[in-house]
Amino acid sequence: MERASSRAVLQAARTLWNFHLIYDELSEVDVIIGLGSYDLRVADRCAELFHQRLAKKILFTGKSGNWTNNQFDGSEAEAFAKRAWERGVPADAILIEPKATNIGENIRFSRAMMANDQVARIIIVTKPQTQRRAYATVRAQWPEVSALVTAPMTPFEEQPIEAYPFEMFVHEMVGDVQRIRDYPSKGFQIAQSIPASVADAFDFLVKEGYHHHL
Repeated sequence: MERASSRAVLQAARTLWNFHLIYDELSEVDVIIGLGSYDLRVADRCAELFHQRLAKKILFTGKSGNWTNNQFDGSEAEAFAKRAWERGVPADAILIEPKATNIGENIRFSRAMMANDQVARIIIVTKPQTQRRAYATVRAQWPEVSALVTAPMTPFEEQPIEAYPFEMFVHEMVGDVQRIRDYPSKGFQIAQSIPASVADAFDFLVKEGYHHHL
């Protein structure tokens, strides 16, 4: 699309992308938690970390959301579990939470599932552009665990896919900046500073029409 190729739009989108990235240094944990979405590369990353022996269990969480109602036969969690199994993760090492419909529920429902397992350390695996939101959510809603956050090592240019093109990708990043700004007052996330450059990119993209995820 013509708008998607605009140099100014690309520059603003990349500014949001860089803000959303976290990529913690990883170490061994009690469980890897993969947040469901359209992006099966998250399941691949979970399988990779499992094979690196960073945890003995993977918990996949997710029902279906705005982008996956027609993408998978079952829930996101079930689709991710199948993908991890195809990548060599044993079925008995996979847990499925198939009801969560947003990141807050991903975290709360995972916390409830692991309540009897004395979980102290976790790795959250999500899409690159939702790392900061996942970090803020787990800090607010599961504060007793030590949580590391990571994602597939996908470059900015390769994050859009045929089922989730550039336009939708930018709408999502814009919406998540708004949630990072507004959700702390609701108790959903911890507060985080939003740099002026990110706020300016957000305002510009909203004016350009990237507001469908607000």
